[in-house]
Amino acid sequence: MADVTSNYSCAVVDEIQMLGCMTRGFSFTRALLGISADELHLCGDPAAVPLIQEILKPTGDDIHVQYYERLSPLVPSQKPLGSFKNIQTGDCIVTFSRREIYKLKGQIERGRKHLCSVVYGSLPPETRTRQATMFNDASSEFDVLVASDAIGMGLNLNISRIIFSTMKKFDGVEMRDLTISEVKQIAGRAGRYGSDFPVGEVTCLLADDLPLLHSSLKSPSPILECAGLFPTFDLIFMYSRLHPKKGLYRIMEHFLENAKLSENYFIANCEEMLKVAAVVDVLPISLHDKYLFVISPVDMRNEISSQGLTQFAQNYAQKGIVRLKEIFTPGTLQVPKTESALKELESIHKVLDLYVWLSFRLEDSFPDRELAASQKAICGLLIEEFLERFGWQKQPKTRKLPSRVNSGFLLSKETRQYV
Repeated sequence: MADVTSNYSCAVVDEIQMLGCMTRGFSFTRALLGISADELHLCGDPAAVPLIQEILKPTGDDIHVQYYERLSPLVPSQKPLGSFKNIQTGDCIVTFSRREIYKLKGQIERGRKHLCSVVYGSLPPETRTRQATMFNDASSEFDVLVASDAIGMGLNLNISRIIFSTMKKFDGVEMRDLTISEVKQIAGRAGRYGSDFPVGEVTCLLADDLPLLHSSLKSPSPILECAGLFPTFDLIFMYSRLHPKKGLYRIMEHFLENAKLSENYFIANCEEMLKVAAVVDVLPISLHDKYLFVISPVDMRNEISSQGLTQFAQNYAQKGIVRLKEIFTPGTLQVPKTESALKELESIHKVLDLYVWLSFRLEDSFPDRELAASQKAICGLLIEEFLERFGWQKQPKTRKLPSRVNSGFLLSKETRQYV
């Protein structure tokens, strides 16, 4: 989350249109209204401009809007790709599930003409960056990218052509068509100014998907109407004084049900946070500490990640200190050989990332930040090693792990019961 306690002469918030996101929008709204800066530069889709202007009316800020045109052309193809035999160097195939990404990577590499880098949300950020670097490097064997919509933000990529393998995605609730904004965000990654390709192209794998692609690119993005909010601890604390016998879960549930907002705002989807609140509510820790666990970066849909949080919270409540070696024992964690083993390693990385996050907020109680960070780095190296070996190349590159750092860790027997 953005630092709203320090003063800055200048701050930049990218992808500001994300303030309309149901799950993450509140973080961008918090940055917009909370960052203390002489100048705050907001970059993103023009569809967010009217809402931002409305939100900032009460603040008295001076607003200057500068519109920019795309510096390199983006050309929608009139023909579908049709077959992976037509894949070319610089192509990026976009799909929306982890399983489908590896399926497409395998199909393309079986043709023995291309190697594929991969980018998707559950990869560690460092691994995503390294995969992007390999794809961008003209001397690398990895000349094709298979990715999710994670390519839409935060990565500089030398993409010649975006190919949508499908124009539908599951959004956690239902399978639906991609929105106009989603199509534009992804398609716009092709042929970016300053990349190796002066003209970007975009197409679909299937002919039936082309009409939606073309209509989306021709249509203006819908104007954002509302920005996300989530109650701060101060609000939760004040509300708890009105309901002293209720736990955090009930307090949050009641607050969210009864909160009245202006027409410019909505309460963020708090389903994941309520799951965490239910876990920590039974523990003898302060309301503030419970709130910290609630807003921590945990994926409660991931079993290992959610059980890692549970173990951290229980140890913190029982002992006041959480040593990493009580959760993980030294072992010989190897490069994963299957996709399921890779998925488990990604989950372990999430648990370590959670430990590091908690160590910055409860420093005395989570003292093993350095160890957790080094193990995180090793996870990233092992994941990257798998990605480099997963394919038809005969001579995969090898990477030596730091000699002074334990080569891995395994979940202890005690923790396995939670996994």
